[in-house]
Amino acid sequence: MTNETAGTGASRTGPARPDPTRVNAIGFDTIVDALGAGLRDFRAAPRFGLFFGGVYAAGGILVLLTASAFQMSYLSYPLAIAFGLAGPFVAVGLYEVSRRLETGEPLKWSGVLGVVWEQRRREIAWMAFVVLFVQIMWMYQVRLLLALFLGFKSFASFSAFAEVVVTTPEGLMFLLIGNVVGAVLSVILFSLTVVSFPMLLDRDIDFITAMITSVRSVVTSPKPMIGWAILVTATLLVSMLPLFMGLVVALPVLGHTTWHLYRKLVPPVDEPAAGDQPSAPAPVSAR
Repeated sequence: MTNETAGTGASRTGPARPDPTRVNAIGFDTIVDALGAGLRDFRAAPRFGLFFGGVYAAGGILVLLTASAFQMSYLSYPLAIAFGLAGPFVAVGLYEVSRRLETGEPLKWSGVLGVVWEQRRREIAWMAFVVLFVQIMWMYQVRLLLALFLGFKSFASFSAFAEVVVTTPEGLMFLLIGNVVGAVLSVILFSLTVVSFPMLLDRDIDFITAMITSVRSVVTSPKPMIGWAILVTATLLVSMLPLFMGLVVALPVLGHTTWHLYRKLVPPVDEPAAGDQPSAPAPVSAR
């Protein structure tokens, strides 16, 4: 009787729900494949890519003009880096374009922009706070290091600031430690967001689950994912040099690529992760 009851209880319980944070292990070839798919998406819908890339570039220029207007041009470099951290949030529209290309849905401005606008009521809004918090931490450590190594000097221009930074021992130490701390914050933010934003757009989950999944994707495939992070960072830095104009093309390609990378990293809900072993059927209790 006890065995029969136990068996019945097990059958009522049914199969366990798949872990929403499970991920696939990937290699460098997966990064290359995702990059190729991202380029194809950009070529398939260039007007959307150029639009979102242009908005991002305009935002960067506005940040630098604001720093100059407030006579804080010496903050141009750290502000530009901090602005770069907001890339995944701006790229939400690009994720939606890639999703529609993938499913065959029509690409209409009203549909794409409507989905982006709707995210303000969803979990992506919480992820925006995460990005903002890291940006604040980045700027705080810059001001702290400025005070520690360069005192409270005022600089008439960015060129004067750059001259002090690269020609004095204190300036070089500021540059070294500042970039190390910035790199650590960037790796943390990358780990939290590389999968989170496209996953939140694609699925009805909470942002904590999305961040856990994102971190697991980096921990599961550390070398390819860190390689991807380095590629993204280098591309954004180079794209910022000509007054952010390179971001008009670089951001959409990176955004579309991130969507396809997410698709390869996170298996569908009804599909086991690569390497998962199918669970054995529950034994039938003897009568």
